[in-house]
Amino acid sequence: MKPTLLILAAGLGSRYGGVKQMDPIGPSGENIIDYSVFDALSAGFGRVVFVINAKIEQEFKEVYEDRLKGKIDTDYVIQDLRDIPEGLSFNPERVKPWGTGHAVLAARNIIHEPFAVINADDFYGREAFQVMYNHLSTLALQDTAYAMVGFQLKNTLSENGSVSRGICEVEQGLLTDVVERTKIIRKGNQVLDQGEKTPIELDENSWVSMNFWGFTPKYFEQSGTFFADFVRDNAQNIKAEFYIPYVTNLLINNKEASVKVLESRDHWFGVTYREDKEETMQKVREMIAEGRYPENLWS
Repeated sequence: MKPTLLILAAGLGSRYGGVKQMDPIGPSGENIIDYSVFDALSAGFGRVVFVINAKIEQEFKEVYEDRLKGKIDTDYVIQDLRDIPEGLSFNPERVKPWGTGHAVLAARNIIHEPFAVINADDFYGREAFQVMYNHLSTLALQDTAYAMVGFQLKNTLSENGSVSRGICEVEQGLLTDVVERTKIIRKGNQVLDQGEKTPIELDENSWVSMNFWGFTPKYFEQSGTFFADFVRDNAQNIKAEFYIPYVTNLLINNKEASVKVLESRDHWFGVTYREDKEETMQKVREMIAEGRYPENLWS
């Protein structure tokens, strides 16, 4: 059974100013998702599942049902704020879903094989998909030897503003902790997290999570339990988010799973800000000129 690629595409791009996952950056109208699916297909993945927002469902399907038909099996699930464990409730003023960990759980009823998780607006590079495919292909359905593709912090920054990154602690190739830093920016020769009262200098060679994870179906059961506890504890907090690193830290600390860090030396790029788009388009043009991608991905 081939691994599945789960793409988190429900975000509406508040900092970007539009539905960035649908914005074309390739010469034939491709967006970052197209390149991720192309790389996953080349690596050997057998299916792609999109987690989307109900507000963009029609527009999203109009693009991808035709574009990917006959190339890779495709499914869609909706991330719904109301999708919480039975018997629980939350503050009626809350309008946003519960974060990336909640988005993954949205696919719990349709994924029954090892799977990778990625963001829709991050360009990871072919190496990342290949090393993740190789790892997932060794796992049984109930294995808890999970994985994460790690990138060096210096290779993941934007020139157009601050970024959020999960700073990783790694020992003997295994993840031991992830700390979410929400306002990372380069200033001169320093990389700083300005999300604290006093800015914290970070090691630019640190390994960071770009939300490229590898799990088995066992993860749904584990994270579902944690999510129920999270909702109980944060029912009245309209901004609380259930992040994937929150789950992996609990699993590691409880010795319920391990997370292998699969290293990538590639430069990340993406479209956190609208100003990132032109730079991203230029990088895609360069890779096409180098022969890494065809002029038209799906022709």
